[in-house]
Amino acid sequence: MSAPTHTRPLPATTGGVDIRLPWWALALPALAFVVLLVMMLNPTDAQAAASDPVISHLFERVQQLIAH
Repeated sequence: MSAPTHTRPLPATTGGVDIRLPWWALALPALAFVVLLVMMLNPTDAQAAASDPVISHLFERVQQLIAH
């Protein structure tokens, strides 16, 4: 009775990892950073633009979190 033969695994590729990100994976965090930076630099304009009490409350909470 013959022993079963095992095939050798394919050798690993020598190239680096090729990961392609979609454009929004870099654009959205950059946009969020810019928006938060503008809010920190001039918070009174951000509150004046928010006529909705929910949005103004959100801005206040963000400012409190940044201040601490």
